[in-house]
Amino acid sequence: MTNEKKVEWTLRITVAGEFLGHGVFALQGKEGWFPYFNVIGMTDPAQITQLLQLIGIMDIILAVLVLVRLIPILLLWMTLWGTWTAVLRPLAGEPIWDFVEQFANIGAPLALFFVQGIPRSVKGWFK
Repeated sequence: MTNEKKVEWTLRITVAGEFLGHGVFALQGKEGWFPYFNVIGMTDPAQITQLLQLIGIMDIILAVLVLVRLIPILLLWMTLWGTWTAVLRPLAGEPIWDFVEQFANIGAPLALFFVQGIPRSVKGWFK
């Protein structure tokens, strides 16, 4: 296996683990995440729990997909989602260091995106 393939698979497993772990926490309705929803005006615990269920399912699907097939648009989504969830932390009143600690959740899918290469066509973003 080439070094490039080793890097790719290390990133794939890392990103899959990140999204699987977060997906399971979301399905469990992790109460520590409820304040993040307050930032966007959601305060009803039942609504937050329901949205967390959808997020959890989405994250687990993404975790499996990144191991099965690399789809550039999904890698970009994972990078943006990681950025958004990291930004939410200080917006919800946590120290800026909670944002900094989340950099791997941004950098790993972004690095995998760059390892794969930027698509040169619209169709390339989806295959």
